[in-house]
Amino acid sequence: MTDQELLITLLAERSSKRGHFILASGRESQFYIDARLTTMSPDGLAVIGRLGLWTLQQSSWQVEAIGGLTLGADPISYAISYASAGSARPLRAFTVRKEAKTHGTGKVIEGPFRPNDHVAVIEDVITTGSSALRAIDAVRNAGGTVSGVLAIVDRQEGGREALESAGVPVIALTTASEIMAILEKRGDQRESPSASTPGKPPRA
Repeated sequence: MTDQELLITLLAERSSKRGHFILASGRESQFYIDARLTTMSPDGLAVIGRLGLWTLQQSSWQVEAIGGLTLGADPISYAISYASAGSARPLRAFTVRKEAKTHGTGKVIEGPFRPNDHVAVIEDVITTGSSALRAIDAVRNAGGTVSGVLAIVDRQEGGREALESAGVPVIALTTASEIMAILEKRGDQRESPSASTPGKPPRA
């Protein structure tokens, strides 16, 4: 099983539910992905760190730092940064607050972000793209350059198109349709994910 296949399996098994849900965007959906049930688990962090780092290394972005809007982006950014520690190009992780602090330095971006950094904005699930756009604005306002958005899941509901129309390329490690295919194939049967190896590049 490749890292990409393992990630899809974990998201299908742990993070995906069917029913009636109101998403953060306000939209109604019959399918909900709570990516944090995967991104905050030990094996989820391990596979995301490996696959996310490998994906960025295969891209043409050449970034120095990674991060996005708290809370969803945080474990993903930290996992990839940790995985990069022994690489030729370690990546610093940061987090973007939803509101600036009202005390201390009053920062919007926390962590070792530096002005003039080339950044990959991280997102857990892209629906409308609004969370990523907020993080993009924060990075640019702080003097950084956004090379692209790296997402765990593209829900395929227009968010990717919104980001790309704003001039920001997007790479998603998986899509809602790929997760749904696993759910439909598996039915009520549960399979335990096994060890993995790097897989083909996610779709850009």
